[in-house]
Amino acid sequence: MTSLSRSRRHSLRLAGALALSAAGCVHPDSSRGSAASGVSGAPAGAASPRPGEPGPDGIGRHPGGPDLGRYTDALGGYPVADRQTWWRVERSVDAFSRLDEILRASRSPCPAQAIAWQRAPAEPRGHYLGAPGLGPGRLPFQAYLDRNPTTGLIIAQGDTLLMERYQYGRHERHRFTSFSMAKTVVAMMVGIALDEGLIRSLDDPAQAYQPALVGTAYGQTPLRHLLTMSSGVRFREDYDGTDDSSRLSWATVGEGSPGGAAAARLFNDRIAAPGARWYYASAETFVLAVALQAAIGRPLPQWFAERVWQPMGAEADASWLVDRSGQAVGYMGFNAVLRDYARFGRLLAGHGRIEGRQIIPRAWVIEASRAHFSGQQTGRWYGYGYQTWVFPENDGSFALLGVRGQAMFIDPARQLVLAHTAVRPSARDAGGADLVALWRGLRAQIAPVRS
Repeated sequence: MTSLSRSRRHSLRLAGALALSAAGCVHPDSSRGSAASGVSGAPAGAASPRPGEPGPDGIGRHPGGPDLGRYTDALGGYPVADRQTWWRVERSVDAFSRLDEILRASRSPCPAQAIAWQRAPAEPRGHYLGAPGLGPGRLPFQAYLDRNPTTGLIIAQGDTLLMERYQYGRHERHRFTSFSMAKTVVAMMVGIALDEGLIRSLDDPAQAYQPALVGTAYGQTPLRHLLTMSSGVRFREDYDGTDDSSRLSWATVGEGSPGGAAAARLFNDRIAAPGARWYYASAETFVLAVALQAAIGRPLPQWFAERVWQPMGAEADASWLVDRSGQAVGYMGFNAVLRDYARFGRLLAGHGRIEGRQIIPRAWVIEASRAHFSGQQTGRWYGYGYQTWVFPENDGSFALLGVRGQAMFIDPARQLVLAHTAVRPSARDAGGADLVALWRGLRAQIAPVRS
C-alpha cells in the first residue's frame, strides 16, 4: 500500500512540470467546445497521444466511448438536446454537459483566484475486481473506462490529481450536471446556516422559515427529518415517468407551477410520523432548499458562492437549475466543471476545511456523513446521513450519488476523492456496482494519511 506523503507532494510542487496554476476564474462555454487554461508546461487542450490516454498536460481525452452508437446520430455526432429531449439517452452526452443552457439556471460565480491543483507525474496503475454483473475478474483500472459510459473521471488525493479523464468528446471546460449529488450540497449549506444562526434548530419545522409552507405536510416536518429522508410524507420515486419525482420535476424545472413552495403542495399525504421510517424522496430536499433560501433571505446560488464556492477556490462558475420564481430546486441541477466537483470533494474529505480555512463546520460534516439510517433500514446497501450515502464499512467514507451515473466518493482517512460523471442509459444502471469496485481497488492501494 502506498500514500502520497507530505514530502512527496512537496517534491511535486517543486518539480512543477505538470502543476496546475492558480489561474483566475474561467467561464465554461460548452457550446464553443473550448479547452481549459490553467495547466503549466503544456498548451491548453493539447491532444492525447492516443485517444483517451493522458497527453502532455496529464489529461486523457477521448472523442468517443463505450457503446458509442447509442449516443450518436447517423453522422457520428452527439445530437443536440432541448427542453423536450434533454432526458433522452441519445441526447444525454450533450444535455448532461450543458443542462444549465437548456433549462432555467442561476450562476454561482467563482473567485478571482482559484486554489491550485498539483498533478501526479503518472496515473495510478493497479487492478480492481470487476462487479459480477459486468464480467467479474481482476481488471486494470483502464478497463472501467473501456466498459462504462463515463464522461468524466477524476481521482485525487489531497491537493494532487492522480487521474483526470474525459470521454465522448467532453473536456475540462464542460459544466456537468449533478442530478441528486446536489442534495449533499444543500445539506452542507444547511449546516453553515445553522452555524451562523440563520437556522435556529434542526427540530424547527420547515414552515418556521417559509410561511408559504404552512398547512402542508412537508411544512410541518422538522428540518432534521427532511435531512435524513424520513419525513413520513408519501412520495414515490422510481423513475418510471409517472412517479412523484416526475411530477416534482414538471412542477419545478419544467415550470409547471408558479414556483417556490407551490410544488410542495402536490405531495401532502402523511403516512408515517416524522423520523419513523426512511424513504428516498427528492421532495424532501426541495423543501429544504425552499426553507433554506427563506432563512438566509437571499438567492441560494448567490449565498452558496459567497459561503462555499469562492472560499473553496473554484476555478469556474457553478450553476443551479431554478424554477420560474428563481428558487433553486436543490434536489438536482447543480452544475460544475469536473475539477471543481473534485475540489468540493476535497473540502468534504477535509471535514469542511481546505488550505487551512474552515468553510463548513467540521462537526457538521462528520454528523452529516454518518449513518442515521443503516443500509438494512434503507434497503440500498448504503446507509443514509444528512443527504449523504454512507458506505457499509462505517469508516467515515461516504458518497454523493445522482442518477445515470453521477457520483462522488469521499474517504477522509485517505484524503481520497473520486468524482465521476456519466451518461448511463437508465436511472438504475447496474454499472454503479462497477464504480464501487473501482473505488475499493483504489482504496486497497492507498494507505490512510497520517495526521
